[in-house]
Amino acid sequence: MTALWTTPLPPPRVRGLPLLPLIATVLLLAVPVQTAGAGTSANVTPADLASCALVLCALAAVLHLRRRPLTPAAALVLGAPALGIAVATATATDPTAALTGFVRYLQVFVLVPAAVLLLLRTPQHFRVITGALAALALAQGATGVHQYVTGTGASYMGEDIRAVGTFGPTDVMGMATVVSYGLLAALAVALRCPPDAPAWLRPCAITTAVALVIPLAVSFSRGAWIATLLAALAMILLTGPRQAAKALTALTAAAVVLVGGFGVGSEMISERLTSITQVTDAPDRSVNDRYTMWAAATSMWQDRPAAGVGLKGFPAHRDAHASIGLSSGSDTAGAGQTFHKQPLLSPHNMYLLVLSEQGLIGLTAFVGAWAAVLAAGVRRLTRRTSGSAADCGLAAVGLTVWQTVDFLYADIGGPSTVLTGIILGLAAWWALAPAEEPTP
Repeated sequence: MTALWTTPLPPPRVRGLPLLPLIATVLLLAVPVQTAGAGTSANVTPADLASCALVLCALAAVLHLRRRPLTPAAALVLGAPALGIAVATATATDPTAALTGFVRYLQVFVLVPAAVLLLLRTPQHFRVITGALAALALAQGATGVHQYVTGTGASYMGEDIRAVGTFGPTDVMGMATVVSYGLLAALAVALRCPPDAPAWLRPCAITTAVALVIPLAVSFSRGAWIATLLAALAMILLTGPRQAAKALTALTAAAVVLVGGFGVGSEMISERLTSITQVTDAPDRSVNDRYTMWAAATSMWQDRPAAGVGLKGFPAHRDAHASIGLSSGSDTAGAGQTFHKQPLLSPHNMYLLVLSEQGLIGLTAFVGAWAAVLAAGVRRLTRRTSGSAADCGLAAVGLTVWQTVDFLYADIGGPSTVLTGIILGLAAWWALAPAEEPTP
């Protein structure tokens, strides 16, 4: 297998140029975007355009270097989702809508991850991208905290206090997703700081991780809370028993100070956490709608178990499979936008969305690819062959765990979706690159 860390590097002055589209794709998500309203198609954001440049840059690098672009294992893992996507597009009842879904899925789960895998050459490149994720998280998190403090956020329980950053009330998961990515990237450095890093890096990473807890809390995103907690615990446990005990103690103390001592949204957060378990005993409407859509997605799959109803087919088949308990949509307001109903166009569960629209063929390819990346990443990290790049391994595994868990409560959609492809690319680079250390 071709050594991705040991291939000849270009001259220093041009070595970082291919990373510019990748960095731009991340940082352009700090630019406010007027998201599409109810009933309209999603907007093409500056980050989406940068991701196109990213793919073209990777293609140019392959043609210039004239070497095999991907190892067989990487090609198999990253190419597997394309099978389910193609079959679901070909068998869809609405080919026009399916074609737009085909482009989006291909972008997020095939092209962008492959481009990231091709352009990253060293652990230093990996750290540049995770640093960009942390910078984006701080920018969006600061905006979100300001919204909570000043009452200019999205509407939540009758008050405009929900932190959504620049993503607006129609994409309430956007800021929570970005902040979670940045928090985990900072946590990886705090747990396994590179040996040649400057002395200020680890305290800075710790401060960043702790600070990002605040905007994550006031995002009131239950799925992001659960995913971040489980991903952080996985990262901490992978550092070994001794450091894990210290880290858990420090995190517990920080949580007590931030939520208990300063009362960062403690009452509303407590109510939000309680609502997770209220499924049969007077659940809130969002929980009821979510479980109703999950049942509808399962019913669609039962009708067409092999290939599903086709990409972008869930909205068209929803009413025929959902019970009368499903509401007409979710109320969105605040953060600079007027009140309107946001239609429920997906089951808010990525696995059920793939199952309903792509059937068992698509779900097997999708879950198989993610499971292979996660298993290979954990195996490499636990075999202690990562050496000075252990922080990259922790970040890759943590981000993959976060995305895997979050997909139980959310699916792709909104401006931040392009980051899913970047996260998969980072994880694939760590999992599929050879274990040797980079040569001096």
